[in-house]
Amino acid sequence: MKYLNHYPKHLQEQVQTLIEKDKLTSYIKTKYPNTHTYTNDKALYDYVMNFKNDYFKKYQVSKVMYDGKINVINNALGMHSIVSRVQGSKLKSKNEIRVATIFKNMPEEFLEMIVVHELAHFKEREHDKAFYNLCTFIMPSYHQVEFDLRVYLTHIDLFGKIY
Repeated sequence: MKYLNHYPKHLQEQVQTLIEKDKLTSYIKTKYPNTHTYTNDKALYDYVMNFKNDYFKKYQVSKVMYDGKINVINNALGMHSIVSRVQGSKLKSKNEIRVATIFKNMPEEFLEMIVVHELAHFKEREHDKAFYNLCTFIMPSYHQVEFDLRVYLTHIDLFGKIY
């Protein structure tokens, strides 16, 4: 259960019990029965821009896309980057968000969590208290959804994908 290593022992034991009783799939499917419909880059861009316009008006996002090169093995589910380019005598920066393709077929709550996480990095660079406060301001259930996503990633490792 590598995705749950930093959680308290009692939570890890609860997940282990679900695994042993063969109830992990039903736990996930009960909480998150449906997948989202944002399955291409344009739909993802529109989805991200809705959050950006509501919470991060001053930041510009030039590119949003699913990226097959991002994977859980590299401990990344999404990436934010600020690309600087010289245009004439000015230095222009563009913000990009890339989301792992695994999110194409997942519940919307999981996609929302990763989008909120990557957008929050434009304002708060480090994973500190201010960063997580911003994430929970935008998505009050952020921590629970992150935990459930990690439970689902554990499910993928052990039994394969549900969605």
